[in-house]
Amino acid sequence: MSKQIYRSGTSIGANIAESRFAQSSSDFISKLSIALKEAGETQYWLENIYNAGLIDTKGYESMTTDNTELIKMLVSSIKTMKKKVGTI
Repeated sequence: MSKQIYRSGTSIGANIAESRFAQSSSDFISKLSIALKEAGETQYWLENIYNAGLIDTKGYESMTTDNTELIKMLVSSIKTMKKKVGTI
């Protein structure tokens, strides 16, 4: 499970990094949307390792809080760009 969190968690950052060099607004939205999906998957794996007793409550809450903040920022950025290009 830790490998899954590592993969999905680092994929968030990789897609955000790619979005900085997006070829178009739709490509930017696409990259951030992929990052958002990966953040959702990361949350899933965090819940699993917590429920399996592999991390303590403090660690789980800290990582979940950080991940939730990332999700909020990604949702906000995606919405802002969609409004800018007129797809909302």
